Parts: sequence; C-alpha cells; structure tokens
Amino acid sequence: MLDVKTCLGDAEEMMELALMHLEEEYSHIRAGKANPHILDCVRVSSYGSEVPLNNVATITTPDLRTISIKPWDKSMFNAIEKAIIDSPVGIMPANNGEVIIIAIPPLTGERREQLVKQCARELETAKISIRNARRDGIDALKKAVKDGLPEDASKDGEEKLQKIHDKYIKKAEDVFAVKEKEILTV
Repeated sequence: MLDVKTCLGDAEEMMELALMHLEEEYSHIRAGKANPHILDCVRVSSYGSEVPLNNVATITTPDLRTISIKPWDKSMFNAIEKAIIDSPVGIMPANNGEVIIIAIPPLTGERREQLVKQCARELETAKISIRNARRDGIDALKKAVKDGLPEDASKDGEEKLQKIHDKYIKKAEDVFAVKEKEILTV
C-alpha cells in the first residue's frame, strides 16, 4: 500500500527537478551580460572527437561584456574559433594570439522582447511539468484508495499536494521575474 508521505515526496521531487531544469535553461539565455554558460553548447573537435569547449580551454569573464577563452593547447585556436562560429551562440570571436575574446554586444529592444518570450515559453514548460507531477501524485493517491488507503487520508494528501504545487508554481514565476528583469535591464 502506498504511503501518502512517499507520494507527496515523489511529486515534490519531480516539481523540484522541473524548477532546476528551468533555472538551467535560463542560465543559457544571454541577457546582455557576459556569461560563460552561453558557451555550454559549443563542441570542439579535439583529437578526433567532439568535446565541450570547457574541456579544452579556460573560460573567464574579465568584465560584464567580455568572455575570454584561453586554450590549453595553442594548436586548438582555429578549432575553437570554428566551433564558436558554427554554434548557435551567434557571436563572432576575436583572436589576439594569446586568448580568444568574445565581445557581448548590447541587446536591442526587439531582441530583449524575443528573449523574454523565450523565457516565458520555458516557464510554461516548467509549469506543465509541475502540473504533471501533481496529476501523477493525485492519480497515485486515488489508486492507493482502491488498495486500502482511507479516503480522508487521500483527500488530505491531495490538499497538501495542491499546496506544494502552488509553492513550486510561485517559485517558477519568481525565477522568471528575476530573469525577465535581468533581460530588460539596459
């Protein structure tokens, strides 16, 4: 027989994972500031295999508008530049012989609006995942009633699950609000 606490714990864990995924997705959206995470999607051809950029170079942000990439092997300069150019990052790197510099251009108003819409889509995806976790929890509780769980315990569990759901929806909206403010701040 299913325990109500176990059911609530499983549902909350799924909601937490949805929230963590949302935060991870937001870390890859550039907001006009230099953020090394925007290069996470870059794969470099190194010794016959495709590896993440951070496996062949040190990535730093010396200031708010610059990302500095220092390859560990000088022969990797061309491969790293080619990988950045071919990636969806959409920024042209500059090479001074020592390091590769990526200057983050300021965002236009139109681009800011596009990024906010992209963030809103990610928020909606997270909300759907949170709702699905609640639905799965409620389904598990209803199944447990058939297996002998008292109905009042099931109803109490559903109420607690709804409160947990509301808490995670609020957290997701707060994460979105922070990211939206970051994007819209000039």
